[in-house]
Amino acid sequence: RVYSQNIDGLEHLAQLPTERLVECHGHFRTASCTRCGRSADDMDEIRKTVIEEQKAPTCRHCKGYIKPDIVFFGEGLPSHFHALLPRDVKTADCCLVLGTSLQVAPVSMIPDRVKRSTRRVLINREKVGTFPSRQFKEDLVELDECDESIRQVAQLLGWRKELEELYAQTQSS
Repeated sequence: RVYSQNIDGLEHLAQLPTERLVECHGHFRTASCTRCGRSADDMDEIRKTVIEEQKAPTCRHCKGYIKPDIVFFGEGLPSHFHALLPRDVKTADCCLVLGTSLQVAPVSMIPDRVKRSTRRVLINREKVGTFPSRQFKEDLVELDECDESIRQVAQLLGWRKELEELYAQTQSS
């Protein structure tokens, strides 16, 4: 499963199946009322209110403020994060960590919560977290640009053509 701290929705645009994705810090695709919790009906209207009118959108039901379904500092993570993580760290046979500072808890603690027998792979510009660790004897660390490293991995696995085709699809969308 992919645990992403990105709020830009790139994993969603890449058509990662919903059941395989945990957007830990939420996303901008939807918005909800901060008072009554109802989902906003019309995201186009919300965008127009924010961008063109430069006002905070309000709920049609209770007049509370509408905010994107992202997690702001100090707010709790989505319930499915807490529901899925314990099982996922027990059953993962590989933990890929890509393009992160690994500074924001609790997501930053995921690589240290997997089983000691789980292979951990860091693809990043710099070492972060506990990479490499003596506790995880099979740690792999690739310090380079993520995009180029993923292209190399795809090449080694025979997936390069498929990766490039998927990339081209996202560029034309």
